[in-house]
Order: sequence, then C-alpha cells, then structure tokens
Amino acid sequence: MAVAVRGTRGGGSGGINGGLRTFFSHRIFISATFTLLFLATLSALFSSHPHHHPSLTSNGNAYVHRTFLAIKSDPLKTRLDLIYKQANDHMTLVNTYAAYARKLKLDISRQLRMFDELVKNLTDLPLKPSYKSSLFEPGSDVDEDVLRQFEKEVKEKVKVARLMIAEAKESYDTQIKIQKLKDTIFAVNELLIKAKKNGAFASLISAKSVPKSLHCLAMRLVGERVAHPEKYKEEGYKAEFEDPSLYHYAIFSDNVIAVSVVIRSVVKNAEEPWKHVFHVVTDKMNVAAMKVWFRMRPVEGGASVEINAVEDYSFLNPSYVPVLKQLESAKMQKFYFEAENATKDGSNMKFRNPKYLSMLNHLRFYLPEMYPKLHKILFLDDDVVVQKDLTGLWKVDLDGKVNGAVETCFGSFHRYAQYLNFSHPLIKERFNPKACAWAFGMNIFDLDAWRREKCTEHYHYWQSLNEDRTLWKLGSLPPGLITFYSTTKSLDKSWHVLGLGYNPSISMDEISKAAVIHYNGNMKPWLDIAMNQYKNLWTKYVDNDMEFVQMCNFGL
Repeated sequence: MAVAVRGTRGGGSGGINGGLRTFFSHRIFISATFTLLFLATLSALFSSHPHHHPSLTSNGNAYVHRTFLAIKSDPLKTRLDLIYKQANDHMTLVNTYAAYARKLKLDISRQLRMFDELVKNLTDLPLKPSYKSSLFEPGSDVDEDVLRQFEKEVKEKVKVARLMIAEAKESYDTQIKIQKLKDTIFAVNELLIKAKKNGAFASLISAKSVPKSLHCLAMRLVGERVAHPEKYKEEGYKAEFEDPSLYHYAIFSDNVIAVSVVIRSVVKNAEEPWKHVFHVVTDKMNVAAMKVWFRMRPVEGGASVEINAVEDYSFLNPSYVPVLKQLESAKMQKFYFEAENATKDGSNMKFRNPKYLSMLNHLRFYLPEMYPKLHKILFLDDDVVVQKDLTGLWKVDLDGKVNGAVETCFGSFHRYAQYLNFSHPLIKERFNPKACAWAFGMNIFDLDAWRREKCTEHYHYWQSLNEDRTLWKLGSLPPGLITFYSTTKSLDKSWHVLGLGYNPSISMDEISKAAVIHYNGNMKPWLDIAMNQYKNLWTKYVDNDMEFVQMCNFGL
C-alpha cells in the first residue's frame, strides 16, 4: 500500500514538471520563429529597394522608405531628410498662398513673383552641383560641412517664406472674408429684390381690394334705400349748384366713407360753411349709397351736396372720350387684368392698377363741360383731409393760368422726365424734361381760362396718341402734366402736403401747418395697412355716430 502511494505521488509530480517544460519550450520556439520572420522581412525590404535620396516632390510612401533607410544609415542622412521635409512643407505653404492670391485676383503681382521665385529656389537648391554630388549621389557619404551649408541656405529660405506668409496672412484672410461677404450680399440682394416684387404685388392687391367694412357700409346703405324708398326720393334742383359766387368743390369717388371725411373736414374748418358746395360724382353702383348717406347724415353748417353718377353725363361716351374708347380694347383689358402680366413687370406694377379703367379717374379733364356755369372749382381727391379754411384758394391770382397746384419737385426728383417718355420724338420736341411736376389731388382750376386755352382738346389729342402706351405708362398725372404744361401756377407748399400713404418720414410740424394733407400711395387711412402715425388725422373726421359705421366695425 505504501509503495503504491509513493508511486502515485511520484508519477503525479513528474507529469506536472513535464507539462511545464513542454509549455515553456513551445513559447521559446514561437518567439524565436517570429523574431526570425521579422528580421527576414526587414532584410528583404532593405535589399529589394535601391537606395535613393528624397526630393521636394517626393510622396508619402517615399518618405516612409527614406525613414527606413535612415535607420540603417548614419545620423547625417537622417538630418538631411528632416531638412528636406522642412523645406518641402514651406514650399507647399507658399504655393497655397500663391493660389489664394490668384483666385482672389488681388493686385499683388509683386508678391506673386516673390512666391514663385521662392518656390523655384527651394526646388533648385538640391540640384546645385556642390550639393548634388556631396549629399544626393547614391552610395556616397554625407559631407557634414556641405550639409551645414545646405541647412543654412534652407533655413534662410524658410525664414523668408515665414516672413512673407506672416505679412500676407492677415490680408489674404481678410480678402477671403470680404469675398464671402460679397457673395452673401449678392445672394441676399437677389432675395430682397424678389421679396420687394412680391411685397409690391401683395400691397397692390391689398390697397385696391374693397375692405369688408367698406363693402358692408355700401350694402347697409343700399339696404336702407330698398327698405324705405319713401324717405329717399330724388331731391329737386338747387340754385346753389350753379351759383358762381359760392365755393365749389369737385370730388370723384366710389368710396362713401372717404367722400364723407373730405366733406366733413372741409366744413368743420370753414369759416362760412353755408357758402360751400360739393359736387360728388360716383359710378352707377355706388350712387344710391352716396345719396342715402348724405340724406341720413346731412352736412353741417348748411353746405350743399350734389350727387351724380358718371352715366348722368351723356357726353361722356366712347365717340367723344378717347380713354373710354381705349378701355374697350381687349388688349388694354388684358394688360390690366391678367395678374401674370403684372408680376412680370415689377417696376411698372403700380401702373397696372385697374382703377385706371374707371372713368372716375379721368373726369377731372371734363370739369368745364360738367359745370358750364361755374368760373372756378377746387378739385379734391377722396384721400385728402382738410385742416384749414380753403376759401383763400379762390382769391389766389392765377395770372391767367388754368391750374393752381403745389409743385412736388426737389433736386432731380419729380421732374417731367420721370413721368413722360422723352425717347419719343413728340415728347422730346414739345416738353422740357427738367420741368417741375406738380400734384394732382388739390387743384384750383380757372374754368374760364381752361375754356379759352382749349385744355380738354389738348388732353384728347395726347390721350389718343398714347393708345399704345409709348408716351407715358398710364394714370392721370402724366396727361395732366401735358395738358396743363405752361398753364399751371405754383401754389405755396403749405396748401398741400403729400405722401401720407407711403412716406413715414413726413414731420408732424409740416403736417400741422398744411391746409390739406394727402394720403397718396397704397397705405390709405381706411385700410389695415395704413401708417398708424398718420391714421388718426383721418379717423377723427369719420362720423362714428352714424349707425352703419358702428355696425360695419370701422376702425377695429
């Protein structure tokens, strides 16, 4: 038993020792094998590639190869390789800045020449005979003295490169930023032009559409007429309508609330309101609403109001009125009503306003025929507000001229050249492009002088010539400037201040001194797009006590 036990113990010990010896002998064998393979690989690598020296145009693989070569070469060759790498890096940097300079097209031809010369010197440096034979010939030993000289030249050129780059860096970086900024500005400007065009078109639609409140008011007034016809029978003729000793006004509009504000503002600021007579002309659609308004809300102070429709004047027909004949043209209607045409020509978009199809816009050229017994009449647009007594206008000496108006020119702005086509020979021959334009919207007309000068005939002549819109774009001001050319008397500017419908910079001091303020432009005071700083000057003359005004939510 004892022998068996010893035998078993001895056998176990021998097995363990034998296993350890076997394990370590395998480890040693594997390590030796990998060592031999590594040495064989290095030997094959070094022997399979010929020894050559780097150049400034060497690639990354060549640099790795040179590094291996440097391991088995002397320290001077390693040093030489590092010097070349430094030179190559700086040459690349110089080339990069030269490329930026060419791309930016800067006026730096001197610097470009210096960059090119520096690159050429760095490239040619190893090709010098003294360096080539002593440093770069295959199999030759590196001469330390020559290497020092070579290193000195390389460092000098590197120093020059760094100085040049330091000098140019800030300038180039700034120019790159400027170029990017210019590109951004150009892109933003393109977007701005597009936005302005779209905004102008949207503004035009907003300005020329009938607001819900105005539509509501007209419908309420017509409904009142239908519901109570006995209350709104036609009034008879009044002698005041043709009395030349009174102060007569002409207002042509289809906007009930606007007309009421004009008349109310005149009367409230008149010293003798009973002497003022208002001749209101509208279209057939709105004449009933106008008559009901002024029957429900009679003008204060005893002033008189005459209301007619355009259709009441039988002489206004296409055979007599050129613009009516032109407006019947399918080509003209297409010009106005096709939205696609309007958006194509953003600069002339405002002249495509369909209001120019309305005869109401051209009635002003027929005042002597509409009111044959009057001597003088004051024409007012429906977008004005009167702030002072206007009777002084009838006392202004017009010096035999037909039209009394406030001139609008200043500097080179609002001259005839801005409204008429002076490339047309007829316009160029007859008018002065530097002549000062004046404002339509508050004009005192001497009807006797008008008849004497035959101004309506002049208007017909020029309007007929402009059927193809080559003399002026459209509207009533250009033909007015032509019709009353040399027959207009300039009034003091305090009589008429314009721009409250488009210009936010008009001073309140100038406005407060004005007899008439004019909301010309798209931002009319009865629209939501009106400028708030001027709106109250109009709304204070709105008759808010009128029940239909309250029902139609004006001002909300």
